[in-house]
Amino acid sequence: MSTVRIGFGYDVHRLVEGRPLILGGVEIPYPYGLLGHSDADVMIHALCDAILGAAALGDIGRHFPDTDPSYAGISSIRLLREVIAKIASSGWRLGNADITLVAQAPKIGPFIDEMRKGISETCRVSSGKVNIKATTTEGLGFTGIGEAMASYAVVTIIDSSMAPVRS
Repeated sequence: MSTVRIGFGYDVHRLVEGRPLILGGVEIPYPYGLLGHSDADVMIHALCDAILGAAALGDIGRHFPDTDPSYAGISSIRLLREVIAKIASSGWRLGNADITLVAQAPKIGPFIDEMRKGISETCRVSSGKVNIKATTTEGLGFTGIGEAMASYAVVTIIDSSMAPVRS
């Protein structure tokens, strides 16, 4: 068995009126929110997919289908907590995560520390193992014209039997 694995995740959600905007587990003041069965936190969904993929456990839709009413409106942080428990029961723990939000607006800089804190606590790692950044598409495509937001995540997971790695 490998001692380190890499996972990649991607997600996209449409922006709509009448929903709160939740990004990285934090509510961001903005006139639009993301449309989805859960809270539609595109950053956490990409992270969940990256973690599940690294552990060869499928994807977020397999574990939390949008056809299941019990997940309607659920906090994506709760889903992430369940994903971390699933990989732990398979003998893995998160090594680090790098998450990129693709959106023209709003600026998330003022919220990044709070996002990192919440995500690192949920994943049971130091905040130094979670990186969050954002980029625009210079007005191009569905993210550039403000129709949607997308997110990418890359993670490493580590065999739980390995000694903890220092931050």
